[in-house]
Amino acid sequence: DAGASATIPMEAGQIKKGGYMMIKGKPCKVLSISVSKTGKHGHAKCNFTAVDIFTGKKLEDMIPSSHGTTVPIVNKSDWEIIDIEGDALTLMDEGGNQKTDLNLPTVPETMAEEI
Repeated sequence: DAGASATIPMEAGQIKKGGYMMIKGKPCKVLSISVSKTGKHGHAKCNFTAVDIFTGKKLEDMIPSSHGTTVPIVNKSDWEIIDIEGDALTLMDEGGNQKTDLNLPTVPETMAEEI
């Protein structure tokens, strides 16, 4: 479950480097933030450079620091490969739970051979 709807609202000025935010509907990890000075309309603007956590594609967004944006709730877990049978993988986490519904990755093309 990718948890596409698992987001919370947050003020743009509260987001930190290394944190997560939604840009163009995609969950991203923030690489850098630059804040411009307060303009004639009274808002400092935050310029975010981030990378999509699923595709690795670089995205940018500019939001006034006092305006709200959405932040994804990201849960990361580590799994170890314990068996490869044909194209099917069997994985196990630290708690001993097994996952058998995954196939070897097809993108990039050399990834399956490296595994």
